[in-house]
Amino acid sequence: MLASIFSVEGVGLSEKERVLFQNSNPCGFILFGRNIEDPTQLKSLISDLKSCVGRDCPILIDQEGGRVQRLRAPHWTNFPPALSYQGDQNTLVKDMSALSQELVDVGFNVNCAPVLDVQGEATHDSIGDRAYGSNIEEIIDSSSTVIDCFLAHNIVPVIKHLPGQGRAQCDSHDALPCIEESVLDLSAHDFLPCQAISQKYGAQIWGMVAHVLYKEIDSNLPATLSPRVLEDVIRQKIEFCGFLVSDDISMGALTPFGSVVERAQLALDAGCDCILYCAGLYEEMEQLAQSLPSLSEGALKRLGRT
Repeated sequence: MLASIFSVEGVGLSEKERVLFQNSNPCGFILFGRNIEDPTQLKSLISDLKSCVGRDCPILIDQEGGRVQRLRAPHWTNFPPALSYQGDQNTLVKDMSALSQELVDVGFNVNCAPVLDVQGEATHDSIGDRAYGSNIEEIIDSSSTVIDCFLAHNIVPVIKHLPGQGRAQCDSHDALPCIEESVLDLSAHDFLPCQAISQKYGAQIWGMVAHVLYKEIDSNLPATLSPRVLEDVIRQKIEFCGFLVSDDISMGALTPFGSVVERAQLALDAGCDCILYCAGLYEEMEQLAQSLPSLSEGALKRLGRT
């Protein structure tokens, strides 16, 4: 099983995509708005993807609510952003249960949510109202509610963005954010939601690593590519023991670190279990398929395949 989660260019598989997926056997797939028309089409696409690899593989989506949701009206519900639920756990339970059911109905089994980033005065709009606020306990409570709803519907939650992206002052889709606060400050604040949720849910959840440079921890490499951040902070300090995926390896934040293949290999070497590739470009997926290793024994165990 290839240590990559691939994406798709359109609303159906091309013949060359089908052959590539059959031959490379990626860990799973992630879908976006470009891949979605209506429930019938989407169910068919998901069925085709699973058939390509011959198993009930992970099918991921970013369905947070607010700006980040791929299933939208008129066929699905438009849910509000995370920040709108402050102090309203009852509505959060109701909405996240409904959101979970909509995902299950079409075949998704992994959702890249909730966002555990702590909102601050300098938080970039790319996070903004995707966060549950600035109060640590409220973030932990709301995230727990979301995770419980997902798990009750047999959807694997992916907490993001480890170890905490709230202080990032630019959009990692475009450039590499740099956080200069001390490890002491980050540990006492920004890392706490990820730490609490990791300790509470263990291997039931996945985690997504931020494309952020934590200057005091590693002044050269962003978290996704940094053994220091992945091992010393995420695995040891935060105690995250679940399946760990990179954020999208094709994002602008990683442009200085080589080709897509080079970035992907650096992420795996640093300690990511699997890389996430979202651009849907056949040529780059072909290169990744030819270059990347299979999931490690440890990654397979965390994935629940051994």
